[in-house]
Amino acid sequence: MQTEKVTERIVTWLKDYAEQAGVQGYIVGISGGVDSAVVSTLCAMTGLKTMLLEMPIHQNAEHVSRAWEHIDFLKGKFNNIEAATVDLTPAFGDLYKSFNADATEFPNEQLALANTRARLRMLTLYYFGQIHGLLVCGTGNKVEDFGIGFYTKYGDGGVDVSPIADLYKTEVYELARSLDLVESIQNAIPTDGLWNTERTDEQQIGASYPELEKIQKEWGTKTEEDYSGRDLEVFKIFQKMNKAAQHKIQPIPVCDIPEEWRG
Repeated sequence: MQTEKVTERIVTWLKDYAEQAGVQGYIVGISGGVDSAVVSTLCAMTGLKTMLLEMPIHQNAEHVSRAWEHIDFLKGKFNNIEAATVDLTPAFGDLYKSFNADATEFPNEQLALANTRARLRMLTLYYFGQIHGLLVCGTGNKVEDFGIGFYTKYGDGGVDVSPIADLYKTEVYELARSLDLVESIQNAIPTDGLWNTERTDEQQIGASYPELEKIQKEWGTKTEEDYSGRDLEVFKIFQKMNKAAQHKIQPIPVCDIPEEWRG
């Protein structure tokens, strides 16, 4: 990948979009992962105001440490950076008590709580974005957003712009190396950080990002019969997740009303 050209294109795109929208810049949620690190760096490179928000909810200490190592790295390179921590653990705890759902009765309760974490962070980003005159910048990549739908609808999927959504995860890592981000970010194992126990993306999905990318690049041109062995296993994972994620990937369905029925 021509990383310098890609970087320049995204930075210019972000700057032009913000100026056309009449806003001061962008706000980015910082997780300690490579996606948010790359996106926040690209936002900083626009020269526009860039606010970095770290929002722990029972967060792994290693994630918090990586997030602030990256934030300090950017603050040392750019003078347009603002950063803050908003501890959402108490708010999440209050929500959990208010919901008062029995996990034995509702088997999807833990997944619903994981998604609630992402949606609480989205709410927080939009609050701070609005009071500072900033757009919420998404951090989803091509595999997550348009391949397997590995994100929370109206959570980390609730954003104003998605600058890296046309980049595969491996390409995001290429940009991280090109931008010379801190080593801990470049070497970070992908995880969504939405569970009390550490679960990597690969453990949750059942496949690595390079494996998924291979299938996505061939999606629509090959069928199940074209694969065997591990490729077939990954194809079935991708196919199942892609099908289940169509409600995220496709625009919200609208029930059309015939014009002759109006008035």
